[in-house]
Formats: sequence, C-alpha cells, structure tokens
Amino acid sequence: MKFAATLLAFSALAQTDYDLLLKGGHLIDPKNRVSARRDVAIKDGKIAAVEASIPAAKAHKTVDVTGLYVTPGLVDMHVHVFSGWGAAYTGESSVSPDDHAPRAGVTTVVDAGSPGWRNLDDFRRNIVRKSKTRVLAFLNIVGQGMCGEKPEQDTADMESKPTAECALRNKDIVIGIKTAHYRAPDWIAVDRAVEAGTLANLPVMVDFGAFQAARPFEDLVTKHLRPGDIYTHMYLAAVPMLDDRKQVRSYLLEARKRGVIFDVGHGGGSFVFRQAVPAMKQGFIPDSISTDLHISSMNAGMKDMLNVMSKFLNMGMTIEDVILRSTWNPARQIKREELGHLSVGAPADVSVLRLEQGNFGFVDVYGARLKGTRKLAAELTIRDGRIVWDLNGLTRQDWDKLGNYTSQADRRWDGTLAAGTGPPR
Repeated sequence: MKFAATLLAFSALAQTDYDLLLKGGHLIDPKNRVSARRDVAIKDGKIAAVEASIPAAKAHKTVDVTGLYVTPGLVDMHVHVFSGWGAAYTGESSVSPDDHAPRAGVTTVVDAGSPGWRNLDDFRRNIVRKSKTRVLAFLNIVGQGMCGEKPEQDTADMESKPTAECALRNKDIVIGIKTAHYRAPDWIAVDRAVEAGTLANLPVMVDFGAFQAARPFEDLVTKHLRPGDIYTHMYLAAVPMLDDRKQVRSYLLEARKRGVIFDVGHGGGSFVFRQAVPAMKQGFIPDSISTDLHISSMNAGMKDMLNVMSKFLNMGMTIEDVILRSTWNPARQIKREELGHLSVGAPADVSVLRLEQGNFGFVDVYGARLKGTRKLAAELTIRDGRIVWDLNGLTRQDWDKLGNYTSQADRRWDGTLAAGTGPPR
C-alpha cells in the first residue's frame, strides 16, 4: 500500500509544472529591481517562474505567504563556522552553520578567514561537505588560520604564493583572502594578503587588529586596499570615523569613492551605535550587512543576521536597502553572482520573512540599547528548493487532515515532497 501511495504521489507531481509555489507574498529582489506582490515558483531546485499571479493548480504544493516578504536567501559574508575541534576560530570559538543559518533566513555563509592554506582540506571535509547551508570561505593569509593570538602574529606563516595557489585550487569554495587581528606596527599582514589576492584575482577582507599611530587606519583604506577589497567591522569604536563635530571624516568618503567596500561585521566587539547612528544619518551606510557569527557574538548584542538587519531598519534604512545589503550586494562582492537574486534559473535559495511591529530593544557590543518598533523574523528558509526552516509549519497540513500517519517517514514525506526532494529513503 505504501509503495502504491508513493507512486500515486509521484504521478501527481509529474502532472504539475512546479514543485513549490509561494503565493501572495511581497517580493523584494534588488538585482531585478522588484519590490511588489509576486508569486514565486520552484522546480528541481531552481527558480522556475516569477509572475504577478501563478495558478495554484500548477504546483504540487502551494504555500500562502500573504503578508510576508519573499527575498533571495540571505548571504552572510562574515561568519566563523570551522567548528568541532582545535583552538580559537579553528574550533572552539566557531559554530556549526546548520545550527544557526536556516533559522535566520541565511542560505549562504562565508567563513571569514578561520582556515588557512594548511587546513583548508579539513574545513572542506568536515564543514563544507557536511552542511546543508552553502559554505564558502575567505582564506586566511596565515597558513594555520585563526588558531590563536600567537599564530596570527607569525609573519613567517604569512605566505602569499601558497595562499594564492590554494585559493586557485579551491575556486569552488574560496572567494577571497582574509587578514585579521594583526597587532605589529607594520603592513606585512595586509600587504601579503593583498599580494595573494592579486595573484589569485580575489578580493581581500581586512579585520585591522590593533589601531595605532604607526599604522594609520586612513592609510589602510586610501592606500593599501584595492578597489573591491573589503574593510569589515566598519562601525567598530576604534575606527576614526567622526570628527570633533560628529561629522563623518572625508577620507572614508574618498575610500568608498575609490572602490573600497565597507562591511558591518558586527561580532562581539565591533559595532557601536555611537558610530553607526550618526554615520547612517549622514549617509555613510554599509555596502554589506554581516554578523561575524561566533560563540560569543550569538549570545550577546549581535544574536543573528535578522537581528543585525533589524538594527538597520530601526536606524532608518528602508527594508529594500536592508535586503539589498544582505543578498545581492554581498553576492557581487564575493563574485558569486549566481546568488543573491530570484531570477528564473537561479538556485532556489529563498527567505520568507515576517516584519513584526512592536516594542523592541537592540543592543550594541558595549551594552547600549536602541529602542525600535520593527523586527524581522524568518518564517521559511529554502535552500536549493528544499525547505530547511519552517517556523510555523506554513508548508505542512493540519494534523486532523492528514489521515493515518504512523511513522517518522510518513511525517517527513509531506515536507520533503513539498520541497521537491523526493520520497524518504
């Protein structure tokens, strides 16, 4: 009987045009300049149609998302997910991507330099291959990666050529080069990272480490970084951002004009409202929104991607601009332009978000609070057409309409088929 039911289900699926239809939502797709009501249909893990109205009869499973925002899957381009063993961000300080990304609407994460060329194979084997979330990486200029304070200061392990060669061998996951936490008063870490980025034709992301007069931050963004390179932690308290009159300093505008990218990288110590609020009011807004997700930041003021995005909503950014800086902008910055949009034929990475209204509080890394009235929550997260997060069971049937179900496989069947992934094995 079960086999016959499975055949019947597949027969019904074969007669429909689409596996899954999201109907009635407000689509925000910045690449395609859409912010309007649209239906989105998925087939075989790809976006199959985006139209003003698609008949429900054309889809095996239709989900009513009226009143919700439908967006490309969020791209968080600064996380630490080299979890499971080792020291610092090559182990104990990192988190598992699948434990955190789907519930925050994130379908792609970029590890910001946890692995180096010496341990990227371990990262691929133990993290990338085992994760439902798409995992990419900035490769650390330090060969051992972020395995502790002392190794990160070892200039002998900052080798541009092996780093570039490793990046080129692993183009499927390596999207850039990273330098972080370097404290000496010289430019060795930055310049060798830029050299590796030049050899591999990849962008460089910089976490500047110690700020000191012998190595001015202004020189980093106006002289050492190339167009397309990224400074993360843009609202860090140590950044010389505001002058005595609380005006954004002109060199930051010059750096942006020459093509340097400014990323949020909130983290556990790198975002303060006293920088962000006046800078936002003056138009110095982020090019990309990211979390710097790790063990400490997720349990402090950062929390998750949607919480960081909500901070920017409550500082005056439109929801369209927030989505742009969390999808299409980071996808372009890491040169993965197949991501971050819902064009027909694109991977079916989709976030369905609810914009809640109420009284909320948002905290920076020093514990200062911003009161707000809007907060984003993830209702559904879809990765390559598979439903990986369903907060309120929008894709499921009510229990009293299912008939007899007696096993986990029966319960799983409804969800997996709804996402077009076939029967349970």
